[in-house]
Amino acid sequence: MAGRTPSGERAHPRLARRGAGSAVRPRPPSAVNAAVVRGRSADQPLPPEMFINRELSWLEFNRRVLEEAEEADKPLLERAKFAAIFSSNLDEWFMIRVAGVKRKVMAGIAEPGPSGRTPTRQLADIQRAVQALLDRQAALLRDDLLPALAAHGVGIVPYTDLQSGERETLADVFEREIFPVLTPQAIDRGRRFPHVSNGSLNLLVAVRLPGGARFARIKIPGVVPRLVLVPGAAPGVARFVWLEQLVVAHLPRLFPRGEIAAAYPFHVVRDSDIVLDDEEEDADGTADILALMREHLSQRTFGTLVRLTLDRAMPPDLRDWLAGQLHAGPRDRYVVDGPLAPQALFELEGLARPDLKDPAFAPSLPPRLRPAPNGGQPVTRPDVFAAVRQGDVLLHHPYQSFAAVTDFVRAAALDPDVVAIKQTLYRIGRDSPLIPALIAARDDDTQVAAVVEVKARFDEENNISWAERLEEHGVHVAYGLPTLKTHCKATLVVRREADGLRRYVHLSTGNYNATTARLYEDIGLLTAREEIAADVAELFNMLTGYAQPERYATLWVAPHHLRTSIRAAIQREVAAHQRTGHGRLIFKCNALTDREVIRALYAASRAGVDIDLIVRGPCCLRPGVPGWSESVRVVSIVGRFLEHSRIYAFGSGDAAEVYLGSADLMERNFDRRVETVFRVDDRALAAHLRAVVLPAYLRDTVNARELHPDGSYTRRVPAPGEAPFDVQQWLLDLYHDAAPAAADGGTDAAVG
Repeated sequence: MAGRTPSGERAHPRLARRGAGSAVRPRPPSAVNAAVVRGRSADQPLPPEMFINRELSWLEFNRRVLEEAEEADKPLLERAKFAAIFSSNLDEWFMIRVAGVKRKVMAGIAEPGPSGRTPTRQLADIQRAVQALLDRQAALLRDDLLPALAAHGVGIVPYTDLQSGERETLADVFEREIFPVLTPQAIDRGRRFPHVSNGSLNLLVAVRLPGGARFARIKIPGVVPRLVLVPGAAPGVARFVWLEQLVVAHLPRLFPRGEIAAAYPFHVVRDSDIVLDDEEEDADGTADILALMREHLSQRTFGTLVRLTLDRAMPPDLRDWLAGQLHAGPRDRYVVDGPLAPQALFELEGLARPDLKDPAFAPSLPPRLRPAPNGGQPVTRPDVFAAVRQGDVLLHHPYQSFAAVTDFVRAAALDPDVVAIKQTLYRIGRDSPLIPALIAARDDDTQVAAVVEVKARFDEENNISWAERLEEHGVHVAYGLPTLKTHCKATLVVRREADGLRRYVHLSTGNYNATTARLYEDIGLLTAREEIAADVAELFNMLTGYAQPERYATLWVAPHHLRTSIRAAIQREVAAHQRTGHGRLIFKCNALTDREVIRALYAASRAGVDIDLIVRGPCCLRPGVPGWSESVRVVSIVGRFLEHSRIYAFGSGDAAEVYLGSADLMERNFDRRVETVFRVDDRALAAHLRAVVLPAYLRDTVNARELHPDGSYTRRVPAPGEAPFDVQQWLLDLYHDAAPAAADGGTDAAVG
């Protein structure tokens, strides 16, 4: 790990240089007519020049992920993880977003989108950009990352480089664990080309048989680790071979009557989007959503091909033949000189090599939720309900432990005075500590309700399984609204106390997933404020029943009025700026693609409001354009933790209002999801977010990249004489260093 300055900031030598240029350079907005700018209303459509293409902006985000894998001073296994994330991200993006563009092309839609690109042009731009990124990743793995790992005792070696004894050992592994699950599929006059499932890695094998040359396809099994451990390595050393290379070495075992002429890997990605519409409901509105989802999931493997990745060694004529068999057009084909589908590098995470990983850390707890020292005796957790009655508690993960959330739910489950628990569950994880707590809470005196979103993309099967388990134990399970995803993160606990029933609430920007809470940056709030609790109760009545609240007292809720509430708050800040000259907006989110919000931000900038946007992923707004967005700055933070929180701050000084929520500034969040954005009413907590946390993000010169008007990003570097500033390391230090002092009182509100 790089050295630290006395202030706790990490010194990174990489900051002496700027990152590489954009993989895609959208047309700059220089053609925008100044007269049009001056006369444009905030509600008029945006000219295409002022809207960065969403798909190309997303590719810029994934390029920033790849840059993390390229950083020479980052621990090697962390670099391998980012290389795997890049590939996993790309596959999922093709399955959903590129599939949507291709559906438009296949339907003959030629109307330009908001950025002025037709679907056909988008596919062409995507193909060029993705091929360049795949070339870049392959060169990184081949020439840098894999050799560096090997030099540090973690080798992924070619099968041909193994010693004879090692090959003999792996031959036994092949016979026992791999050969039984392989299914060679011949391709000839009587057996047509087989279906190739979504996400599969395959071998196209050319075999010389007595009757002539033939082809066969072998699917590389997903039930076997892709990185096969070579037994017998020295202590502290791990050597692997790619599974497909081991299969190739033993192809004669599969084709004993033929001569193997060649074998080439290929990888297929298919359209995997699942959308339920109104027509799929029964006439009386009682469609079985689980049955519908199972039907759709069973079809996911058969979607239209959207990407075919080929090994560069495959001859061009064979590439053409294979593409024809798979109905892959020219824009669907990509060629790679290196391992295909390298998200298998995730398998290296389990290695016990702390010297090649980021330093471990112990997340803290907010002061009021921290067990007190007990003279060596077993400690007792504080009464979470008493702690929340004292005042709101802010939880900033992963710097502060997700155990605070699980302890809250467990305490409610075990408390005989709790009469109801309600919770939304979006991405639960495979080993959730919350499910047993909800099951344990279920008895004759406690109502337990869970709103399980079975349409959570790529978590559908896991969530269906959890939902069925909850129902088996008597928990009331609702599946939300048919055509909307329940994306909000809320827990409501109703407790009988001496003065009557009191409601406790947890709201968050992130999922109820204990595993990702150690990797994702998110913020949650525990509160007993009655106005918020009443709103959350109305929210659950809407999700589980037929209630349709017209307005909420404190919450901004999608799809009802979240977009209009955000636009109105922006307009109020414009009016405040016209009165005081100190208008200020700071937004932190994962994506900014909604045209109405972008229009409102352009209008605020033209009015002179100072605007900082911290947007991790795609951003369709162009900052710094004269006459449009001169007062707007946009940065993206990509680092050790996935920046996932959504913070919306309106105003400056003590009068500023700070909101947290589950929603990004995207059409899908406003129109097709149930979302909540909530105000932080505790002034000390709001000040902590506005005056401490957000300014720290804006100071970052280690993880931050600045967005330029042409859609490109460059790494932010320190000013001359300034030390590099890493906001994630700074937050680790902040919550760790402040915890002891907070335990004595005095800084409780600021950090807890």
